[in-house]
Amino acid sequence: MCLAVPGKIVEIYEVNGLLMGKIDFGGASREACLAYTPEAKVGDYAIIHVGFVLNLVDEAEALETLRMFEQIELQAALESNA
Repeated sequence: MCLAVPGKIVEIYEVNGLLMGKIDFGGASREACLAYTPEAKVGDYAIIHVGFVLNLVDEAEALETLRMFEQIELQAALESNA
């Protein structure tokens, strides 16, 4: 199973001719390649998988997905304490 996580693009830059971005995942930042989404801009939400931005998503969809991840994490914590 693969998991792609939404994050917010906070910076865009070029490295050796490759379009890259700094992506914020709720406080944790990672670098991701933007080659597949050259239309991306700072402030956009994107789906990231293994260091690549696969596609852009609207903010509401990204925030809903992150909320569901939080609920899954909370449920797992509750079950492990039971």
